[in-house]
Amino acid sequence: MTFETIDYSSDNAIGRIVLNRPKRLNAINAQMTTDLQDAVRLATDDRSTKIIVLSGAGRAFCAGYDLDWGTKAEDATQRAMSGNWDPVRDYLGMSRNVRAFMSLWECPKPVIAQVHGWCVGGGTDMALCSDLIYMAEDAQIGYPPARIWGEPTTVMWIYRLGLEHAKRLMLSGESLTGVEAERLGLASKAVPEDSLSETVDEMARKLATIPSNQLAMSKLLVNQAFENMGLRTTQMIGTVFDGIARHTPEGVEWRDMAMREGFREAVRHRDAPFADYGESLKED
Repeated sequence: MTFETIDYSSDNAIGRIVLNRPKRLNAINAQMTTDLQDAVRLATDDRSTKIIVLSGAGRAFCAGYDLDWGTKAEDATQRAMSGNWDPVRDYLGMSRNVRAFMSLWECPKPVIAQVHGWCVGGGTDMALCSDLIYMAEDAQIGYPPARIWGEPTTVMWIYRLGLEHAKRLMLSGESLTGVEAERLGLASKAVPEDSLSETVDEMARKLATIPSNQLAMSKLLVNQAFENMGLRTTQMIGTVFDGIARHTPEGVEWRDMAMREGFREAVRHRDAPFADYGESLKED
């Protein structure tokens, strides 16, 4: 099977899903969520694959949703409805993305996220829905859209961090380096970027020595504990709130700025009081 926005391969019991829109820093569009879900299904059905490694091509893991595409698509949809916003239509559309991200969580095979460069916005949904996160020391992971125009739909921050740190990151939209993520328990390990792939492969090979049925039971057991904490209900609320955040007066104003001045300028304006990662979103 071939894909438009990712590469998939499998060798020596390790399936590799590589987000492959490097000129857009692997920003998410509609095709990527479809490709991701199909690739996870392919790896799940392949009996020779025991472990999945999720990574990104080029300079970043994933720069979140492709705002150049997203703002225009949302504006066109609203114009087609005479300026109205249908919250149910919005919820159903974003829920499809949540299901794609959660396919990593639901897959019976362990998924290791290999994070380098930037992992922000919707990109964090993919990393946090994985089972293990390995990061480059200088990588950045965070959810800047929490400042305006978004809420995390999978809401995994709450379940992977304690109360204090989850609130700090969600209120501020600040990012963590790989070193900080390891210290707070968000990442299993942070290593220099040039040894990241080797470190991930070493762990993947170790896990591959364990029977697939044992891995599946262990993953399901841990996941079920979080399901019992109300994960799915929280995600439903997060997905609804994400739609509302994109249609508040401030959210619509920010979207209009992005369309008028370009999303990089809108991002720089949003993030000015915090870390300005807009400069890092320049294309090759």
